[in-house]
Amino acid sequence: MSTLPRAHELGLIGCHVCGLVCRDRPDLDDAACPRCGAPLHRRKHASYMRTWALLITAFIFYIPANVLPIMRTASLGDIDDNTILSGVIELWVKGSPDLAIIVFTASIVVPMLKFLAMSVLLISSQRQTAWAQRQRAKLYRLVEFIGYWSMLDVFVVALLTALVQFGIFSLVEPLPGVVYFGLTVVLTMLASMSFDPRLIWDSKEAND
Repeated sequence: MSTLPRAHELGLIGCHVCGLVCRDRPDLDDAACPRCGAPLHRRKHASYMRTWALLITAFIFYIPANVLPIMRTASLGDIDDNTILSGVIELWVKGSPDLAIIVFTASIVVPMLKFLAMSVLLISSQRQTAWAQRQRAKLYRLVEFIGYWSMLDVFVVALLTALVQFGIFSLVEPLPGVVYFGLTVVLTMLASMSFDPRLIWDSKEAND
């Protein structure tokens, strides 16, 4: 069965910023998107190298994000420092299992799944395999979609710090762990943005 023509075979190129489909030209190095003005390029430059670098750095920061406490709560002389996992356990014990599940999913499950998914996409694309290309493309879109939800822990700490300020009676303050966690989320989002999903389909040409 014959395959459908690809964009470069039709002389088309898509803008990486706004998605506008433009005409491909030989002098593409100086071309810009007519709608948003972003530079046009057929492939993201050094996609593999940049994505791996960002992903590995994010994983390194994810270790202290889980080991170091992210929030300190003080109430009438009782001071308690919580890591992500201890905070989830405390929410569960104090009768908020729904919130504990949400925080555990957004702060533990989602980042680990993003590390796994991006590693699978990178390794399979570098090996130029035709395995599950359509499914891998959908996986990439899913990683992009859920990336922002990983910031839930940072939002919770920021809101509590701003709202729970009652002098000596109660105090909530962020600790270094939340900084590492925020860096992890930002770096994983940048890693997914650096990955060129068209590399998934390039393997079809190599195998043909």
